[in-house]
Order: sequence, then structure tokens, then C-alpha cells
Amino acid sequence: MKDLTQGSVIGNLVHMSAFLVASMVMQALYLLADMYWVGRLGKESVAAVGLAANLMALTLALTQMLGVGTTTLISHAGGVKDQSRASRVFNQSFALSVFAGGILCLLTFLFRRAYCQSLAASPETVRLGVEYLAWFVPALFLQFPLISMGSALRGAGVVKPTVAILVITVVLNLVLAPILIFGWGIGYRFGVRGAAMATFFALAVGLAAILGYFLIKEKYLKFEPRVWRPDLSLWRDMFRIGLPAGAELAILGVYLILVYAAIRHFGAAAQGGFAIGARIMQSLILPAVAVGMANAPIVGQNYSAKKFTRVREAFWSACAVGSVVMLLLTAMCQIAPAFLVRLFSQQDDVLAVGAEYLRVISVTFLATGSIFAASSVFQGLGNTKPPFVSSVVRLFIFAIPVLLLFHVPGLRLRHVWLLSAGSIWVQALMNLWFLRREFRNKLAARDGIIDDRVTLQTVS
Repeated sequence: MKDLTQGSVIGNLVHMSAFLVASMVMQALYLLADMYWVGRLGKESVAAVGLAANLMALTLALTQMLGVGTTTLISHAGGVKDQSRASRVFNQSFALSVFAGGILCLLTFLFRRAYCQSLAASPETVRLGVEYLAWFVPALFLQFPLISMGSALRGAGVVKPTVAILVITVVLNLVLAPILIFGWGIGYRFGVRGAAMATFFALAVGLAAILGYFLIKEKYLKFEPRVWRPDLSLWRDMFRIGLPAGAELAILGVYLILVYAAIRHFGAAAQGGFAIGARIMQSLILPAVAVGMANAPIVGQNYSAKKFTRVREAFWSACAVGSVVMLLLTAMCQIAPAFLVRLFSQQDDVLAVGAEYLRVISVTFLATGSIFAASSVFQGLGNTKPPFVSSVVRLFIFAIPVLLLFHVPGLRLRHVWLLSAGSIWVQALMNLWFLRREFRNKLAARDGIIDDRVTLQTVS
């Protein structure tokens, strides 16, 4: 375990963020490589993969729920040097991830055709979507134990093994994707199904690697099957912290589904353009995600150790680091959005939609950075309800106008993107207001208590 209550706060943040940003860069390569190769198959294939991205967001909501609860509780245990509780949290999280992932992915697999038929703009997109999900859903299941173990290590202040394993999975996926999609060297072309197969095989290798790390090298957190029996009190603590955070990503999944439904009548090109633009956007904000992921255990350990000044310092450090990166990425999307989209599709109608989406949504990158910085502090403090509330407000601000304008003849895609951008800025401002109140209520009062105790001790 790495003690994050000592040393420079921004030094700890930059150190952990550097490894996590490296992993996020690899994750971005994975996301973009899939879209790059699938883009060569046509707009229906791109739209089909976009359908799977919606399910990925909902799946990540559950894994985020487990991951945030795990990271926070283990970081709190680390702050008070309670290894026994940290190990118990890890084992309960692993068992719960396997069970929850199995149930969700079984249901998703059984109803994948109905899902595709409800959102796809054409019968060909439905066929390709069902074909893709046949392999992609099992790959989603592998995410559950992977993220559970990675979150446990992050709560203990350890990120290098997770990054190394992610690099392995991404490189393997990059190699396998074109081979399986186009049949290079194997003599059989799997098409869009090959992209999902590459993801499944890569994640299977990654899961085997991280299991090997825990069994052979990890000393602080160990597998103990005897404590896999459900501990309801511990589950309650994990859900209390993780449920609002997971619900935030679930709301993102609902948002993606709403967009797909709202632009369905614009055709496969609109859905394909949005799928590419959204995939690029998700890749570009990963540095902000990495900073937030690194900051949460720093806040958690220092809060548990009652070092409240370092908690505030962690927030401002995360804001500063995240803002610099996100402003640079905003400039790139404003200057050359068409260039970014053209990497994945040469079709003019798809290109126009994707470029316009990127140009509008990139004005929210600074807000997105502050959202992740604030959310990381709430996670570390163990109170994830405020960012959940702001996410719900964002969803309603976006969804209600879109649903009301859905059948209005003058509705254009740009109107949908502008509504989305406005809702993100509202969420960011609400998060900052909630965090200011949280600092005042949870930290300021306790700072006063500690200062009084120090004064009394000095006098006596």
C-alpha cells in the first residue's frame, strides 16, 4: 500500500495521474481503433457498434458503483492502517462483481435483438448489432472482476500493475481487431463480429494477468474465499457510497439512448456520425477521468487520517491539472473536428454530423474536468449523493426539451447538441456549489474542533 497522507499532495496526484493517464491513453486507443476499423465497413456497422456503446455505458455504471465503493472503503481503511478491513472489502467486492456481472450480462444477451430493434434506424443495423453483441456482451462480463480488482489496488494507492495489464489488453486488441474483422492472415472475414471478438479475447488475457498478479505478488490484498459469503453490512456501505456514483454513469447511458432515439429519423448517417463523435469525445475526456480516479484515494486516505487541509489542496490540484489538459483538447476540437472524424469515416454525411457534434460538445470540456475533480472529492469523503443529484438534474434539463421537440419539424441535430452542452455546464456549476457546501459542513467544523483541541493542549 502507498501512504498518500505523506508528501506533496500535488506530487502524489501527478505521480498517480501519470500512470492512469497512460492507461487512459491506451484505453482511448482501444476505443478509437475499434471505430477506425469498423468505419471501413460502412455507416450501418458504425451505428451497430454505437448501439453497443450505449450498453457499455450502462455496464460501466454498475462497475463504477462497485469500483467507487471499493476504492473509497479501502482508502479509508488504509488511512487508519486497518489491513484486515481493507482485505475484507476487496474480497466482498470481487464476489459481488462476479455475481452482479453474471446476472446483468445474461439478461443483456437474451434480449439483445429486442434492444437493437428498438433503437436502430435500419434492418441492416439491427442485424449487425445483434451479431456484434453476441461476442461483446461476454466481454462486458469480464469487465466486472477486472474493474473490481483494479479499484481495490487504486484504493491502496497502487496503480502500476493495473496500467501494465491495460496496456497488454489494448495492444492485443489493436493486433487482433483488423485480423478478425478483415481476415488478415487467417482466411476468414468476421466483419463487425470480429471487433467484438478481439475485445473479448483481449479482456480474457487481461483478467488472467491481474488474477495472476493477485495470486503471486500482491501482499496487502489477498483472496480469501472464506469471506466471500455476503456481508450485508459491508454491502450496504459499498452501495451507499457507490450507488450514486454508478447512477451517474447509468444516467449517461440513458442520455446516449435518448440521443439515439431522438436522431433515429435522421437516418443511419446521423447515428453513425454521433457514434463516431461520441467515441472521440469519450476518448478525449479520459485524462480528466484519470485525474479524478487518482484524486479519490488521495482524498479518502487524508480524510480518514483527519488531514483536512490536504483534502482541500487535493481538490484544487485536480482542478488545475484537469483544466490545463481539457483546454488544450477543446482547442483541438474547435480547430480540426472534421480531421478527427475523417480518421474513422470518409462518408460526407457521417463526417458532417460527427464534426458538428465535436465542435459543439467540446465547449463543455472544461466543465467536464471540474465535474470529475469535484466528484473525486465526494467519492473520497464517502458522500456521492450530491454529484448524483446534479447528474439527474442534467438529464432532465436535456431530456424534457428533446422529448417535447422530438416531433417538431424544425428540430435539427445542432439543437440536440446545444441542449446537451448546456446541461453539462449546469451539472458542473451545481457540483461546485454542492462541494462548497460540503467543505463548509464537513471539513470547516472539524477543522475548528481540531484547532480547539490543539489550543487546549497548548494551554494545559
